[in-house]
Amino acid sequence: MYTSFHISSAQEITVELIEAIKNTFKSKPISITIEEELDTTAFLNSSATNKMILEKSIQQDQNNNHIKLKL
Repeated sequence: MYTSFHISSAQEITVELIEAIKNTFKSKPISITIEEELDTTAFLNSSATNKMILEKSIQQDQNNNHIKLKL
């Protein structure tokens, strides 16, 4: 089983959260991995290519140059 808990701050880790994990998995072996969530804007600016594409898209939006699709 795979379960994700997304919380906005480590300060939100409570006894209730730990108890919920314990109740969900009972006596089964588990592995807990904690990773910092990547800010979407930081990701888009993480490479020169991504940053260029993002800036181009923002400029197109500011110029009302939108792509129109018919579905």
